[in-house]
Amino acid sequence: MTYQIKDLEDYKRVYKESIDNPDEFWADQASTFKWIKKWEKVKECDFQGPEIKWFIGGKLNITENCLDRHLDESGDKIALLWEPNNPDQEHQSYTYRELFTEVCQCANALKANGIVKGDRVILYMPMVPELAIAVLACARIGAVHSVVFAGFSAQALADRINDAKAKMVICSDINNRGNKTIPVKKVVDDAMELSCPTIETVIVYRNSPEEINWDYRINKWWHHELDGQSPTCDPEPMDSEDMLFILYTSGSTGKPKGVVHTCGGYMVYTSFSFKNVFQYKPGDIYWCTADIGWITGHSYIVYGPLLSGATTMMFEGVPTYPDAGRFWEICEKHKVNQFYTAPTAIRALMAKGNDWPAKYDLSSIKVLGTVGEPINEEAWNWYNEKIGKGKAPIVDTWWQTETGGIMLTPLPGITDTKPCYASYPLPGIVPVLVDSDGNLVEGNDVEGLLCIDQPWPSMIRTTYGDHDRCKQVYFSMFEGKYFTGDGARRDKDGRIRVIGRVDDVINVSGHRMGTAEVENAINEHPNVIESAVVGFPHDIKGQGIFAYIITDQKQKDHSEFYDEIKAVVSKEIGPIAKPDEIMVVSGLPKTRSGKIMRRILRKIAANDASNLGDISTLLNPEIVEEIKTSKGIIN
Repeated sequence: MTYQIKDLEDYKRVYKESIDNPDEFWADQASTFKWIKKWEKVKECDFQGPEIKWFIGGKLNITENCLDRHLDESGDKIALLWEPNNPDQEHQSYTYRELFTEVCQCANALKANGIVKGDRVILYMPMVPELAIAVLACARIGAVHSVVFAGFSAQALADRINDAKAKMVICSDINNRGNKTIPVKKVVDDAMELSCPTIETVIVYRNSPEEINWDYRINKWWHHELDGQSPTCDPEPMDSEDMLFILYTSGSTGKPKGVVHTCGGYMVYTSFSFKNVFQYKPGDIYWCTADIGWITGHSYIVYGPLLSGATTMMFEGVPTYPDAGRFWEICEKHKVNQFYTAPTAIRALMAKGNDWPAKYDLSSIKVLGTVGEPINEEAWNWYNEKIGKGKAPIVDTWWQTETGGIMLTPLPGITDTKPCYASYPLPGIVPVLVDSDGNLVEGNDVEGLLCIDQPWPSMIRTTYGDHDRCKQVYFSMFEGKYFTGDGARRDKDGRIRVIGRVDDVINVSGHRMGTAEVENAINEHPNVIESAVVGFPHDIKGQGIFAYIITDQKQKDHSEFYDEIKAVVSKEIGPIAKPDEIMVVSGLPKTRSGKIMRRILRKIAANDASNLGDISTLLNPEIVEEIKTSKGIIN
C-alpha cells in the first residue's frame, strides 16, 4: 500500500524527499501496486507541449489494483456501502469479492455488446451501485468511461456524447432524488433525437417498475445483459498512458472541455492522496457525499478508496430529504469515520438550525472534509463545532477536475487547520504565486496567481480531441507552469488560501479583492444564508462590487439591511470592500455540482443579459429570469 504520513516531522521529511527526488519518491509509491509490466522510466514532462507521461512503458489494469489484489486478504470486507434516496428502503453492501463478480459480469456484458479497448462509453445514471460497477467494468476491459451527471439536459448530454464519439450509453429508467422522480431515460431519448450518430447501444438499468419508451433497435435492459455472464473477466493490459476516462468540465465560454486522465499516474496519485488526506485506517467507514458525475466522485468515491482497500459509501439522495437530519442520521447509522462534503451543503444544513445535528450521535467522525469551493469562516466554524464537536479536524481541500486529485489541504491530526485555508501542499506538489507578468511572488503575507511548478502523476494530459485548447487554457499563460486559474494568498506562516478564480477577483480602485473574501464577510451577518459577489463596471473605481444575497427572513426595510451588510463588510475587511450594489434574491444560479455561476451574475450586474450561454444545465435555471426581472433587464 502507498505510504501514509504519520506526524508533522514525517510530513516535512516526506515532502522534502518528494521535491528533491521526485522520480524516486513516486517510483516508491507506484511500486506498491500490481503492474503487469514495470515502467522503464518514471516520467517525461514538458509543459510547453504539453507532453506529460508518467511510468513510461508500464502496463497495468487499475481494476486489478482496486479489486483483485484485495481478494485473498480482504475478499469478505465491505468495499461499497449504498444508502438509497428513500430512508425506508434497505441499504446495500458489497464485499470486495461480490463487487469483483459484479464488475466482471458487467465487463463481459460490455464485450458482448461490441465494446472493445479504446471505445468511449457514456454513463448517465443516478447514484446507484450500478454506476460504480459500470465505471469499473469499463476500466476492466480498457473502454474509456465518461460519466455525465444525470441531471444535465438532453442537449448537454448530446454535446458530450458527440464530442467523445461514444459508442454506448448506460443509463437508468428514472432517478430518485429527494421527493422528485427524474425521467433519465427520456432525456437520453431526447438526446438521441438531437442526433448522436456514434451510439450503437443504450443499456438501461431498471430503477422503477414504471413503463418507459423503448426502442428495440438500440435499447437493452441492464439485468438482461448481465444475467448469465461469467463472474470472471481477465483485465485488459493497459499502457500507463492509455486513457482511463474523459470528464467534461464547463468552460466560461464555448463547449465543455473533455479533461483526459490516464491509467498509471492517476492510480498512484489518487490512492496516495486518499490515504493521507483522510488518514484512513483499516476498518474505517468513509463517506464522500459527491456524485460520481464529478471528479470528486471519481477520485474519492470509486478509485482512491478502492485502491486503498477502504470501505466507501455512496448516497442516492439529497441532504435535506426527507428532512435536514438525513446526513447525520446516515453518519450515526453506519458510524462514519471520515465525512467529505461541499460548503454548499454545509451552508444549506446550517440554515436549517442546530437541532438537526444535535439529534444524532456523531462521535464516530474522526475527519471532516470540504470540497468544491472555498468554505467561508462561518460555515467552517459551524461544521467544526456542531458536526465535529471541535474534535474532528477539517480538511479544506483544494483541487480541480484537471489535477485529478487533492493538491492543497491540511492533514488531519498532523498539520494545523485555519478557517478558509487549504493551507499546505501534498508531497510532490509545488504551488507558487506569480504576478500577472509571471514573476514569482516571494515571501509570506502576499497574494498572486496560483500556479503549480512541477508535474505530478494525476495531472491532465489533454482536452479530448483538442490538445491546443489544453495548452492555451493551462500551460500558455506562464512558461513552464500549470496555471490553475485561481488567485491565492499566502499568510504570514506560509499557509495558502485560495481566494477564487482570477475572473472572480475584483479590482476596486487598484485594490484586488477575492469574491470569496467579501462573501465570507457578508455571510457574517446573522440573517444571511448565502451570498455571491461579482465585479461590475464602475465609472470611478474601475470595478464596483455587486452583492447578491439570500436572507432567511423578509426584510421590512431593505435600506437598513443594506446598511448593516456594508457595516459588516467594512468591519471584516475595510471600507474599500463595501458593496456598491446589493440585491436580495431567492436563489443563486448554480451548476449541478453546487458551484455558483458568477459569470452569469457578472453580466446581469453589468445590465448585459446577452449571451448568457446554455442555462438549461443549471440546477435552477428559472432563477436567472427572476434575477434579471428584479434588476429590470427585459429580453
